[in-house]
Amino acid sequence: MSQAALPEPAHRGAEAAPPAARRAAPVVRRVPYGPVLPVVAVLAALAVPVAPGGAGGAGPADVVSGLLVLCCALRLLRARRRPLTPVAAVVLGLPVAGFALAALTALAVSPAPAVCAGLARYLQVFVLVPAAVLLLIRDRADFRAAAWAFVGLALWQGGVGTHQYLTGTGASYQGAPVRAVGTFGAGDVMGMATAVALGLVCATGLALGRDTRTRERAVAAGCAAVLLVPLALSFSRGAWIATAVTCAAQLLLAGVRRALAAGAVLAAAAVVLVGGLGVGTALLAERFDSITRVADAPDQSVRDRYALWSAAVGSWREHPVTGVGLKNFPQVRDGHAPMSLSAASDTGGAGAAFRRQPLLSPHNMYLLVLSEQGLAGLTAVAGSWLALLVCALRGLRRARRERPARAGGPACGLISCGLLLWQLVDFAYGDIGGPSTVLTALSFGLVAWWATAAEPGPGGGAR
Repeated sequence: MSQAALPEPAHRGAEAAPPAARRAAPVVRRVPYGPVLPVVAVLAALAVPVAPGGAGGAGPADVVSGLLVLCCALRLLRARRRPLTPVAAVVLGLPVAGFALAALTALAVSPAPAVCAGLARYLQVFVLVPAAVLLLIRDRADFRAAAWAFVGLALWQGGVGTHQYLTGTGASYQGAPVRAVGTFGAGDVMGMATAVALGLVCATGLALGRDTRTRERAVAAGCAAVLLVPLALSFSRGAWIATAVTCAAQLLLAGVRRALAAGAVLAAAAVVLVGGLGVGTALLAERFDSITRVADAPDQSVRDRYALWSAAVGSWREHPVTGVGLKNFPQVRDGHAPMSLSAASDTGGAGAAFRRQPLLSPHNMYLLVLSEQGLAGLTAVAGSWLALLVCALRGLRRARRERPARAGGPACGLISCGLLLWQLVDFAYGDIGGPSTVLTALSFGLVAWWATAAEPGPGGGAR
């Protein structure tokens, strides 16, 4: 038979797969969701309680994320196939240039170990772990399994956080041990809020997805409603804003009619939870009200944030192209910060003793990159994120065109767009740091799979 008469392969890249890879394929398929299990393992590691008063550094989830990358590398070597599509390689590799340039700049004034640690952290969060997640996920079933793992982690952390609030064993907030922080402890007060918010975004996408079964959709909608409670008890205004913007965008992407119906349901749930069940408290109401006063009458935490933003912009102006170098913001902060900066915040509770936690970052990811990596680094990093967003939205629109008779979009597309939008909005109020940073890396990996996966071939495809 001639080469032209050969049938189309049933899977992309099958014609180039060596005999050893074809023999290994049935072994992998014996385990349901086998390749995505390392992703679930990273999320499971985030459920392990953080030691109270820990000094930071790599946690269990960071170690497991390293094993995730190693597992992906071994699978690639065994299969002997091309790791990434050209689009994925460019989008995920673009930030590397900015990171490397900032590391070289920092070596002139900082110790090499600290610079290498900072470079490794950035590569872990924005390049290596996302690429590994992208390569391990094979299809929508794997993607949905990872999304449900996000929801499971959110329910666990939210349950722990709600118990902390009800029993008065949470982190200190205005002198009362009521702040829900889950297993992350008082040293990472944004950890539980991030886990719960991302789980809520995944649950919302699963509930709105046109390809989600009715029973699964109902379960996902119930999980999303339940997660509203611990998200509120986290007292994290940045997480509230990012989640509200993201869920509103997901509803609109799913269709105007569905957005109106879901909005009515959420409004009713809020009335029942806050009014009927008494979830709301004076502290919670005051925290909500403070969002409207961040410009006219900001509290001390907002004033500190404004001061840190000013310091980041001031340090960038001295080194506009390359920035001050990775991990160098704490060294230049005091030279550019106004006198109103308190330089540290009070933390305590949730099993940890009271301590003053230094403010070592501007609490704004865009300004952190701008100050430490300059315009070159910000252009590379933000360009990568923007490319992911554009590709994710294009993938969602393409999926709609394939089945125009059905409203909305597939759950994977709604989840991907939601996860990325949540990160981009939240980056205006926070930056990477702490054990929960691994969640950011996993989120970018899920988004990258949907946004950059190769087009489906004649015999089927990833999407």
